[in-house]
Amino acid sequence: MENIKHVGIIIHRMEDLWQGTRTALGLAVGNFYANLFLVNVPIEITQEILDNLEWLEDMECPCYSNMRKNEEYHFTYMPLETIAKKLKEMDIVVPFGNSIKAPPGKLAITWLDEAA
Repeated sequence: MENIKHVGIIIHRMEDLWQGTRTALGLAVGNFYANLFLVNVPIEITQEILDNLEWLEDMECPCYSNMRKNEEYHFTYMPLETIAKKLKEMDIVVPFGNSIKAPPGKLAITWLDEAA
């Protein structure tokens, strides 16, 4: 993993948000640039999730969402098309809650090819 520095974490379901934030925190502690992407999910905030999001902010890990409602919880709004472009800048992408099977050479994210 010596050539991997930028990691994108994609979350598609509310039930994966806590684990996704924990993963981003672990990567940040390991000196990776973790970027969290929350796609099409309105946040149902809990104290545990809020604590993790505040820690991510303290560790300068950007959190993006394509839903403006999530801006009140430490997320920066980013349209889906821009998220798709930003994900292509990552060295590795970790999808949470995505069971879509992709053909060889394609990411298992249906909207990524459509948006770019």
